[in-house]
Amino acid sequence: MSFPPGNTAWPGNPGQAGAPTNPGAAAGAELLSISRLVKRFGAVEALSGVNLEVPAGKVTALIGDNGAGKSTLIKTISGIWEPDSGQMHWEGETVRIRGPRDATALGIATVYQDLALCDNLDIVQNMFLGREPRQAGLLNETKMEREAKETLSELSVTTVRSIRQTVGSLSGGQRQAVAVARAVMQNARLVIMDEPTAALGVAQTAMVLELIATLRSRGIAVLLISHNLNDVFQVADRIAVLYLGRMAAAGPISDFDTQSAVLAITTGSPTGSPSEQSETA
Repeated sequence: MSFPPGNTAWPGNPGQAGAPTNPGAAAGAELLSISRLVKRFGAVEALSGVNLEVPAGKVTALIGDNGAGKSTLIKTISGIWEPDSGQMHWEGETVRIRGPRDATALGIATVYQDLALCDNLDIVQNMFLGREPRQAGLLNETKMEREAKETLSELSVTTVRSIRQTVGSLSGGQRQAVAVARAVMQNARLVIMDEPTAALGVAQTAMVLELIATLRSRGIAVLLISHNLNDVFQVADRIAVLYLGRMAAAGPISDFDTQSAVLAITTGSPTGSPSEQSETA
């Protein structure tokens, strides 16, 4: 396993934030594997023993109704919240993600629905925000522009007029592209995308789906949270369905069709009858 340069959390002792506790990881393990994950908020158990596998270089769609636990799960993976119990494995090694820095150090980047972009700054400034390279004490604008152009080109983002235009002037699809490009520049190996096509038009949605396919072609895993099953069946390799905080169904896209996915979302079982997990929720 390789670690980003300058990282203070990795590698380290087993008790250190983000440190691997299983240095003898088996080759060919899932990029991210979650087992028996539990997250409580007071008396409410938002996640109840969730299992999830995210293979490297694949698009895994996480679907479920409102309140199913999707946001809680991705925020736990991203280090916003610590789980109450359960295990996470990164490339076969047990890890503990105690904060966003630990997730970033592993190579996990999350693009939330609000994108966390600054509308008054240009594309380059947003892509390097908080980690601007300096030369002789000054911003290295040449390096920033070059790397921004290269990253956008590699992601086949060709619709922006100038990398110096403000983000506030971009379309929804272009804004998604900037947010994803920023994640790629941070050497992300898993990009979590929260409802990336919500409120987008047809052309902008197509642009975002092409961007997801490009990430996959570059060997970057994508965890896609979406309510749009048309998008899911267009780009996903795997589907995982959350129902009332439990994993109702998961498997290759070939195991599902629209009807079985909807039944799993609404009943907790692809067969249409309440699942055993749902009954005990």
